[in-house]
Amino acid sequence: MTAIVFDLDGTLIDSVGDIHAALNQMLAQAGHGPLGKDTVTNFVGKGSSDLVKRVIDHIGLPNDAASHTNYLSEFLNIYTSAPAKFTTVFDQVHEVLADFQLSGVALGLCTNKPEAATGVVLEKFGLSAFFGSIVGGDRLPSRKPDPAMLHLVMKELAVERCLFVGDSEIDVATAKAAGVPIALFTQGYRQTPVAKLAPDHEFDDFKNLPKIVAPFLAATP
Repeated sequence: MTAIVFDLDGTLIDSVGDIHAALNQMLAQAGHGPLGKDTVTNFVGKGSSDLVKRVIDHIGLPNDAASHTNYLSEFLNIYTSAPAKFTTVFDQVHEVLADFQLSGVALGLCTNKPEAATGVVLEKFGLSAFFGSIVGGDRLPSRKPDPAMLHLVMKELAVERCLFVGDSEIDVATAKAAGVPIALFTQGYRQTPVAKLAPDHEFDDFKNLPKIVAPFLAATP
């Protein structure tokens, strides 16, 4: 069997507004000024722990283990309490996912976002029911680009093949490490030129994703 597995942030949803707001609230409580949205966007992709580490390194705050734990806890408390105030779903996402589901295609989600916040966002935007497996960044000891999370999604969906759909360098690296093809959404949080990443497929509008998926599904044994 075959599945399509999606990243979340920068792929299905534009969530950087809420992440940006939560980080700046955390910094304000620590007595520091705000970061620009573009700066925060550059830090998104490897999960909350890495995000907070990059922010406090950027500002020059203490980054010993205890300090990092405290900042991370504060950020997660703020973000999880309101993870969908400024977040939006990319155009055509609902329609495309619904068509895949109606066609009987197994769908999964593989995100470095913690599962509690992931669940709130998915419920808020009516996305939860599309996915037969949802693996967040705090489920396993490792996160993307380690392929273990993607392999777990495939195991829970009981499939041997999948197409991974993501937006970032991390997603391309994850797919390559897992040995699966990647369809890169080019309107997300990627910083590296597409040509340098060399994804198997690329698209800039979700209405074009079915054209990429169709040959992959047709090739299923």
